[in-house]
Amino acid sequence: MHYRIHIRGHLDSGWQDRFAGLGIEQQETGTTLLVGTLPDQAALYGVLLQLIRLGLVLLSLETSEAPGGKKGA
Repeated sequence: MHYRIHIRGHLDSGWQDRFAGLGIEQQETGTTLLVGTLPDQAALYGVLLQLIRLGLVLLSLETSEAPGGKKGA
């Protein structure tokens, strides 16, 4: 499953390993997108737990079957 997790504040790319390898994209609006594929729901829970532990604010969470929002075959 492909995820786009939008959080408040900017994260440095050095944090990527803490978020199951999701890409870190800083936005001009002072927010960060964590983008990529996670193997299962347990991996998603791990990423969300890291957000909680770091005191980060979750703004949105989007899922799709494939990158770019296209449904996989």
